[in-house]
Amino acid sequence: MRYADGGGLTAEQRKRREEIRMQAVELFEERVKVPRIARELRVSEKSVYQWRRAWKTGGREALRSKGAPGYDCRLGPHLQARLAAWLDEGPAAHGWTEDQVWTAARVRTLIGRRFHISYSVSGVTRLLHRMGYSVQMPARPAAERDEDAITAWREATWQEVKPLGRRPAPSSASRTKQA
Repeated sequence: MRYADGGGLTAEQRKRREEIRMQAVELFEERVKVPRIARELRVSEKSVYQWRRAWKTGGREALRSKGAPGYDCRLGPHLQARLAAWLDEGPAAHGWTEDQVWTAARVRTLIGRRFHISYSVSGVTRLLHRMGYSVQMPARPAAERDEDAITAWREATWQEVKPLGRRPAPSSASRTKQA
């Protein structure tokens, strides 16, 4: 199953699904039939059968949420807060003076230098996404940007240089009867 954010559920979504399973437990205890439980909770019968099997063997606790799947993040919340503070200082404060751009590779190097933890570049991008960072975009347009010149170019020059589309010609989709 694919999720919109690229993987997993949020804590709120996991809590909501656990609530649905707990409603199912109450209905199991009342000896309600599986098809009716599935209709009432708007889930598949297969899920209800699996929940009932787990409930019979492990009780209510077997249907509690086990938290986010996968490994725990190697940077805990306090280390992520420190990293966020360093990122707010900007790249120049950490030795990258040629431009003011944080790249995933630079953040990876910063994490390695400061925390002595090795991350891959893709791991850093996932970490930054979880921390609420997104692809870096300029906060304001470039000072050199001239909107009037851009508009004039679009209206005059682009009309001259843009390629023409295919000219309409009689045609047919049939292979045996050409137009």
